Amino acid sequence: MKRFFYFFVFVVVAVACEPAVGPLPAELDDSYAPVAIQSQADAVQPGTGLVLWSENARERNAAYGKSIALEYAYCLPCQVVTGKENGNVVYDWSSFNRWLKDVASRKHQAVVRFRYEYPGERSVDGNPGTTAVPAYIKALPDYKETFYENEDGPTWYADWTNAELQWFTKQFYADFNAVYKNDPRIAFVEVGFGHWSEYHIYGTPLKSGVNFPSAAYQKEFLSYLDEVLEIPWLISIDAADSSPVVGDASLMALTFGLFDDSFMHKDHEGDYNEDCWNAIGKGVRWKTGACGGEISYYTSADQKNFLNPAGMYGVTWEQASAKYHITFMIANDAPSGQYGTAERFKEASRACGYHFALTGLYANDAKTAAYVTNTGIAPIYRDAFLAVSGVRSSTSLKGLLPGDTLLVYIDKVSKGNDLTIESDYILPTQTIQFDANL
Repeated sequence: MKRFFYFFVFVVVAVACEPAVGPLPAELDDSYAPVAIQSQADAVQPGTGLVLWSENARERNAAYGKSIALEYAYCLPCQVVTGKENGNVVYDWSSFNRWLKDVASRKHQAVVRFRYEYPGERSVDGNPGTTAVPAYIKALPDYKETFYENEDGPTWYADWTNAELQWFTKQFYADFNAVYKNDPRIAFVEVGFGHWSEYHIYGTPLKSGVNFPSAAYQKEFLSYLDEVLEIPWLISIDAADSSPVVGDASLMALTFGLFDDSFMHKDHEGDYNEDCWNAIGKGVRWKTGACGGEISYYTSADQKNFLNPAGMYGVTWEQASAKYHITFMIANDAPSGQYGTAERFKEASRACGYHFALTGLYANDAKTAAYVTNTGIAPIYRDAFLAVSGVRSSTSLKGLLPGDTLLVYIDKVSKGNDLTIESDYILPTQTIQFDANL
């Protein structure tokens, strides 16, 4: 009986491990055979998830470093522009590069937002509300800023009557792109005008073409950005209310994404925020442009409570992020709340953006054929390629929509354990994972 028992166990194990071989997909000829592979995507994927401001990310890195993949900061044009010579803007990117290096040291990428106005903020020169317009422009005799005692703090406003400011604001992004378009330390750029570059100056009377760009200039600027900015870029959903975009078919056709800086507040649904998403997004913008933003500060508890698994204001984070196809979301105050544990942060981050699964893998004596499915809630917005031992497919996974499957061929035979997803737009310390059980 003892010998029979061991023989019986051996037979059962052998049968259980025998790979199941079904019919080949119709696209493949009979030279292909299935390849076994096991893989699990168990980390926050590059360019996705909840976001901390860099100072907070630095302080909390030991606990939250693996729960996030992105960090955020405002960046000031006046800190990187030193002047203009022979018709060209002169830059010193050293302070900006120090920040990028610091972010990358934690194996994270940056979400960048350049701004001119920030009510009450003293970071430019120590005085409240000073604009971040470069000094050489402020020194021009025809440049005149305006001031307002805004409810959010005293605020100086850039002079949009000035031709040099208009020229510079466009040229700045072209110059920025020329330096950083292939820099894997940068994931996204948020662009806009007004308070915090959020496309509004509420609390201060808006004067088009004076303290806020005219509709004509906004159209010129956004159209220009679509031509020159290769890093995925987003504008505020408030542009649906304070820009010419919604009423202009050519602007609506641009590939910008959207950010919402009061996401999940009490009246988000069925009111202004949702209306803006619907007007400027039309339910499909996420297919070509990343969607993100910041959890609401309408109450001091919003950021601390939105990760409650039971939900906040009748909706859970997972439901809200799926509805708007969110790729990233700033949640800087969440770790100080009872629900913002590192474990919950990671879980919520993994509910964002793309998520790849290998749903079929085959090889013949020359090539590998792989079926890749996006099981996430949004596409990946920069090129990424399935590769065998470093040999990449010629077909990018960029734009693969949730629920869709892509067949890619690689000119190298895979053994299963040599398959990776490669991208030039992630850090060397990052990995794009995939699920597989074949």
